[in-house]
Amino acid sequence: MIGESRVQDPVTIVIFGASGDLTHRKLIPALYIAYTQDLLPERFAIVGFARRDYDDEIFQGMMADAIREYSRLPVEKDTVAQFVEHIRYHKGDISTPEAHQALKQRFEDTESYPENRLFYLSTIPSLFKTTVQLLNESGLIEKAGAGHWSRVVIEKPFGRDSKSAEELNAELLRYLDESQIYRIDHYLGKETVQNILSFRFANAIFEPVFNRSYIDHIQITASETVGMEKERGGYYDEYGALRDMVTNHLLQLLCFVTMEAPGDLSAESIRNEKVKVLKAMKLSIRKDITDAVCRGQYSEGVDEKGAHTKGYRDENRIDPNSNTETFAALRLTIDNWRWAGVPILLRTGKRMARKTTEIVVQFKVPPLQLFQQVECEGDVCDITRIKPNTLIFQIQPNEGIFLKVGTKRPGMRFVVEDVKMDFNYSETWSKSLPEAYERLLLDTLHGDSTLFTRSDEVEAEWRVVQPILDNLDKLKPCSYPPNAWGMPEA
Repeated sequence: MIGESRVQDPVTIVIFGASGDLTHRKLIPALYIAYTQDLLPERFAIVGFARRDYDDEIFQGMMADAIREYSRLPVEKDTVAQFVEHIRYHKGDISTPEAHQALKQRFEDTESYPENRLFYLSTIPSLFKTTVQLLNESGLIEKAGAGHWSRVVIEKPFGRDSKSAEELNAELLRYLDESQIYRIDHYLGKETVQNILSFRFANAIFEPVFNRSYIDHIQITASETVGMEKERGGYYDEYGALRDMVTNHLLQLLCFVTMEAPGDLSAESIRNEKVKVLKAMKLSIRKDITDAVCRGQYSEGVDEKGAHTKGYRDENRIDPNSNTETFAALRLTIDNWRWAGVPILLRTGKRMARKTTEIVVQFKVPPLQLFQQVECEGDVCDITRIKPNTLIFQIQPNEGIFLKVGTKRPGMRFVVEDVKMDFNYSETWSKSLPEAYERLLLDTLHGDSTLFTRSDEVEAEWRVVQPILDNLDKLKPCSYPPNAWGMPEA
């Protein structure tokens, strides 16, 4: 993880699928922020590659509009104008050799297009293999260790199951070295996710109790209030919550909170530890897989604002007989010395009651119940059993870390009440937090792969989920209403 240092190598950044939403909302605004902070090299070019009938001027105007709409920092007119002068457009069909040869000819002007190249594949997954193959055959990719570097960024999902992920890895490694492949997961660019490592391993107070002796269970939730907005139905119906969220985002969060301390902060050391804990994970099945997995699909209803919402099967571009899950809940276990017997609960879904992504580490209650607990709502209080301490890593929307502990309530009676000790980024530091893509794009330009997944890591993630995919006939999705937390079965 490189700090806020300027990229030194001149570079050409090629974005395949540049007419898509990701380029407008995330990639170009992130690169613009890096430009305003003098983090990009003095010489750089950005080439948008897509099939639409644009030219340089039209595409520059579109990217300027995207920056004005989506930049997290105030936009200066002159700075935007200077930045978009570095942007060019290349019209072509990504699946044809002719389009890649035309790009190769364009890049012969090495003054305008530096020979270090970053290729960002913001495309449908079925084009990953074809694109890398054509890049190699057209001579656009340099071998690892050559005079100029070539790197390829690949968006999720990386495969559809264990077999396809292994095949995709094998295909990519025919043309690229592992060091040239950056499998991106934008969750890993979030500040709180990176802070999990420093919280655990830079503070002696917590690491000794992160184990089966003191922790009762771990819950990870990633919920969204939206459904199939922005025409995502076609993509989502093919992949669903398991492939879209669990087999990357949620398992990566679980890795950070359960991995052993790395020997150092190098990419290889951190990824080695993540692979170890992934290999120890499995579904916590007691009698049948239905014990450990629950799939759901949101129905017609009313959202949190009182507006009518369609059921999943009635959404645009969704098969009316679809069995794709929009909600998934899993119970896992980690068979190693630190975590044996500790339940791990993962939950993700759309049209949920609240948008949030959080990790909740719940500690065991004290062995001797010396105190009574009081719970108050307004002026009404009830006596309850003592509550466990909880440690919460809030990933979004308000990034921070919160610890709930019991303390004596003021008064004559000796009763305990929960209080929250909190650290909130926005309250501690006044400046705006970097977007995940700002961090990750700069890491790729620096050649730092710490926050990207390695081939064996991806394959280990799929092996955790594969038993679910093999038993979908036993796991038909149940219906749940919008503005809820899934089904009672979960």
